[in-house]
Amino acid sequence: MAELPQTRKELADEFFILGLTSDGRQFRPSDWAERLCGVMSCFQPEGSGGRHAHLKYSPYVRPTMLNGVKSVVVNNDLKKLDALAYHFVVNFAKDNDLQVVDACFLPLPGETR
Repeated sequence: MAELPQTRKELADEFFILGLTSDGRQFRPSDWAERLCGVMSCFQPEGSGGRHAHLKYSPYVRPTMLNGVKSVVVNNDLKKLDALAYHFVVNFAKDNDLQVVDACFLPLPGETR
């Protein structure tokens, strides 16, 4: 039997950077999420490039909307892939006083991960 994670952080596969500052103001410019994800687009899983590769968002850092708020989903695997890139994204959130929320996807009843 596998051991259960000890902390909430260990349960989180991803985290969200919300386009809201700590005091709830909307972050500007309005395309901040696309810009950040564009910078990080070169971080792709091995073998996903090649002759037919097109510029696309990284699966580790991608824009989304969360409850009507522009946000960025960051996969914690980025830290293993490239620690400097991971810290760049985390520091972007800190430097701009953006809200960060841990996320995890729980299996449906009867489903195993």
